[in-house]
Amino acid sequence: MKRLIIAIDGPSGAGKGTIARTVAERLRYRHVDTGAMYRAVAWKALHDRIAVDDEPAVGALAQRSNIELDAGRVLIDRHDVTKEIRTPEIDKAASSVARMPRVREALVSRQRRMAEGGGIVMEGRDIGTVVFPTADVKIYLDASADERARRRMNDPAHSGGQAGQAAVAASIEARDRSDTTRTASPLTMAADAVLIDTTGLPIPQVVDRVMALVNERVQRSS
Repeated sequence: MKRLIIAIDGPSGAGKGTIARTVAERLRYRHVDTGAMYRAVAWKALHDRIAVDDEPAVGALAQRSNIELDAGRVLIDRHDVTKEIRTPEIDKAASSVARMPRVREALVSRQRRMAEGGGIVMEGRDIGTVVFPTADVKIYLDASADERARRRMNDPAHSGGQAGQAAVAASIEARDRSDTTRTASPLTMAADAVLIDTTGLPIPQVVDRVMALVNERVQRSS
């Protein structure tokens, strides 16, 4: 059976992480959260006291840093930053870092190498449009603004519980604006992606929809 490349894109709070991880587990594929890579670079820049708006310096940092994604852990230059990168401070810094063409060039190259041979579920904001425009399956997850803010507020991995929903909603709105207006690889749905609105849908139902699309693609290939 052909090992597929599955691209899952969408804005913050749409459910990409949960759905991508679950689908990868079902298929016994590798799961890659590309957002964690940008967060790790942002964390490293702050750790090394590099201004997150200094593109030459941050781009060079992204190029030389060793980033590992393993069993849910995120390491950069052997520092386990799994928890440290899920904070409001890193949310903001990562948004800035992700706008930089030099950083995106460095990380996209690595992401493509990760998928050699297929068997991967990769989530992010430009997977189906830039990283893998010929991905076997392309999904774009979305949800209402209220739903995404509620999810993020209740997600301890993002320290959302420390802020009210209005503050979380404002943060998500700012990230959406940054992602959709940036020059380098803006957040947009690929023309051949399948849109799934996850508002009010239980996780198993969304996973089943994605798996149905995967199975359909496998049948066409056989």
